[in-house]
Amino acid sequence: MFEAKEIRLEMDDVVIEWSDGHMSRYPFRELRIDCACAACIEEMTGRQLLDVLSVPGDIFAVDFLPVGRYAVQFAWSDGHSTGIYPFTMLRQICRCGDDHSDEDPAPEQSPRRAGR
Repeated sequence: MFEAKEIRLEMDDVVIEWSDGHMSRYPFRELRIDCACAACIEEMTGRQLLDVLSVPGDIFAVDFLPVGRYAVQFAWSDGHSTGIYPFTMLRQICRCGDDHSDEDPAPEQSPRRAGR
């Protein structure tokens, strides 16, 4: 499994350097629209609740907070801050043009809980 080695907020993008050396760049607005928290995506159906047109074109990440070793949480200039972006999801939506679909996903269940 890969981890974010470094996360930076640049002029228009979140930039992540991964533990395998890969570099990903995520435009702020697109990343905000990709939020999968309960306020943005209906949990039971997966239907998008966020009105994409309500996301300002000049939105930016104010700050970020690592969530364990598996995700990152952003505070956005529109006041939204409840979304958690798992590293596996961020690799899947990487806009570099490489196919990341065959990469090892994070385990769905903790190894300590397996078999219980």
